[in-house]
Amino acid sequence: MGRQETEMLKGTLEGIVLAILSGRPTYGYEITAWLRDQGFSDIAEGTVYALLVRIEQRGFVDVEKVPSEKGPPRKVYSLNAAGRGQLEEFWHTWDLLTHRIARLRPHI
Repeated sequence: MGRQETEMLKGTLEGIVLAILSGRPTYGYEITAWLRDQGFSDIAEGTVYALLVRIEQRGFVDVEKVPSEKGPPRKVYSLNAAGRGQLEEFWHTWDLLTHRIARLRPHI
């Protein structure tokens, strides 16, 4: 992944993770694996876990510890009302920016 792509991804990763969580509750490794399956192969697990800690601290998710077959209990994250509001704001901003950027792009 190039530097520009990496920087753009960093700016949108919170919204992407909130969108993933809007589908169903899940845990950090599963989010990372899904992102990698979608072509974001350079995303480190640590990046996703740090983001999950931030969105938990900001009150966008509820967390439940669920027993794991392998090792300690997993923290399963689910989007709550505040997180849904934040996701809605993300999509609004995304639509606004992509519309404005598309207008800037030369039509050749």
